[in-house]
Amino acid sequence: MNAIDIKSVNYLKYLSATMVNKANSGHTGSAVGASPILYALYKNIAKVSAKEPDYFNRDRVVICPGHTSALIYSTLHMFGFNYSSDDLKNFRQKGSKTPGHPELNIDCGIESTSGPLGQGLAMAVGMAVAEQKLAHRFNKPRFNIIDHYTYAFVTDGSLMEGITSEASSLAGTWGLNKLIVLYDSNNVSIDSTNDVDFTENVLKRYSAYGWNTIEVANGNDVDEITSAIKFAKSQNKRPTIIKINTKIGAGTILEGNRLCHGKPLTDEELVILKRDLKIESNDFELPNDVKENAKRSMQEKVDFISREKKLLKDYSRLYPEDFKELNNWICADESKNLAVENFNLSKTKKSTRIAMSEILQQLSAKLPNLIVGSADLFESTKCIIKNDAPYGKQNIGGRNLYFGVREHAMAGISNGIALHGGFYVICSTFLVFSDYLKHSIRMSAMMNLPITYVFSHDSIAVGEDGQTHQPIEQLEALRNIPNFVVFRPADIQETLGSVLLGLKNDIPNAIITTRQELIASNVTSPKNVKNGVYIVKDNVKNDIIILTSGSELEICLKAYELLKEQGIYARVVSCPSLEIFEKQTDYYKEKVMPKNMRNRLAIEASSGESWYKYVGLDGKVLSINEYGFSAPYIQLFEHFKLTPENVVRQVKSILKASANKI
Repeated sequence: MNAIDIKSVNYLKYLSATMVNKANSGHTGSAVGASPILYALYKNIAKVSAKEPDYFNRDRVVICPGHTSALIYSTLHMFGFNYSSDDLKNFRQKGSKTPGHPELNIDCGIESTSGPLGQGLAMAVGMAVAEQKLAHRFNKPRFNIIDHYTYAFVTDGSLMEGITSEASSLAGTWGLNKLIVLYDSNNVSIDSTNDVDFTENVLKRYSAYGWNTIEVANGNDVDEITSAIKFAKSQNKRPTIIKINTKIGAGTILEGNRLCHGKPLTDEELVILKRDLKIESNDFELPNDVKENAKRSMQEKVDFISREKKLLKDYSRLYPEDFKELNNWICADESKNLAVENFNLSKTKKSTRIAMSEILQQLSAKLPNLIVGSADLFESTKCIIKNDAPYGKQNIGGRNLYFGVREHAMAGISNGIALHGGFYVICSTFLVFSDYLKHSIRMSAMMNLPITYVFSHDSIAVGEDGQTHQPIEQLEALRNIPNFVVFRPADIQETLGSVLLGLKNDIPNAIITTRQELIASNVTSPKNVKNGVYIVKDNVKNDIIILTSGSELEICLKAYELLKEQGIYARVVSCPSLEIFEKQTDYYKEKVMPKNMRNRLAIEASSGESWYKYVGLDGKVLSINEYGFSAPYIQLFEHFKLTPENVVRQVKSILKASANKI
């Protein structure tokens, strides 16, 4: 290990510790202890360029432990990315480019939002899947135009999280040899040392997953770390995990002490560190030899990328159609041209999960870069591309991703595929199991990832499986996620509208589908889904507005006819997406739900909190506020009074109360 490497690592340690000290907030321990790891990766290995941070064939570096952010920003600053000294000084401050946990910012070298431990490794698996599939489709002899690695930086805490076990098992099964995990093993977490709560042999566990395993004894040795990564890159059949033994807070007065995990060094302790590391420049300044060392390294990457781009130019001349298609995949252009008229819908009685399947078969023929996945429920959600094979190391081109019973990893990996680019991603499970992948969905929303989640078996209509499989609160939980759209279509028409709108949006969405069959309605419209909420039944003069979504529209349409027979006139409003409705103009909202029409009833087979906003003080919400039980779904709907007859009773009750107020 030469002198300039030692000096550069020392400056990274000091920069990181100084950032945390100045903010009086942050995590000193692993940011200082892991400095040699990220330095070795960025200086000697990673194919990245600060001059072209969004270069598509770049290596992806994914940070799992976002609390090491001070080190991330210091490293990117050193290697010329768009972080100034002032940005480092504003660490953790409002409006800064250096938040406490890194947030997706490709222009600055941040490949993903991080923070919740474990998410980074799952996303890295997804990125490696995307790279492998693109390379399989577009590379030609002598033209490896898609050829890059995904590096995931993880810690002990990352590998304790269940999502990393799920994702790592799949990575081994799929043989993702261009995935390399750098494991900062310092044997310490916030509350304890690993002998208290993490005594397993991690490398043996990963060997059982089907990974290559390497151990670096001295985590301070840049050369040893570099050699280990280079050896990992020579392996062509399996992913690799490199255990790098470090000490938390290495070089500080708190070296090895778990208390330095989230503790800023005091001014006095920082002075001691500066002395011990032989730091000579002012705080937040790098000496010229350190900057030149990093600059030379980055220039080598720039030159390498230039050669790759020349290869790509030659490829475009020899394979113009493939080149055009690659660009279409990367730019996600095909979905913009999809229209309702491009689909042939069979308007027969069917569940919306079957409707989703029917649409998906036509959609997959139009979008060759559409991939779908399920957590061992393809047979139930019906969200599978028929006549296509399972993806795997024996069939890289397969478009069906069999995630097994791994809901959390499914969502995290889907995030990684979307982050990488080149594919449309749809994944599915039961609505009640959306709780398992909730945090990954939240990450999708934070990063504006246009993933479509399909959640079938949408209500107590699951029936005989009982209350553990009957969602009650899950629909509302999804609606409460910011920057996320929930669709609950009533039939195949609204399902198509939901699918097309979801694909064209720049944010994630969920399509909630039924198990039970529904009537083929002649009042719904795929095009009206774009408004989120629209009128399906109306009269010259109405006594009440009935609001509903999904399968309950069928109930409301029957109630409409019963009410009409009794001289009561209702406006029935289908509400496939409340989030989209909220984005409409005030004029449209007033047109659908006039303020002077205060008699309102909402009906939905869920906990129903979203509806109180729309029914107001004079209206009612017919919903479910307890768990279900095992029985045929018709009996369940009768028990919870989700019937046309009860809708009629509730309407009469509202109208009677309204009349008494006059």
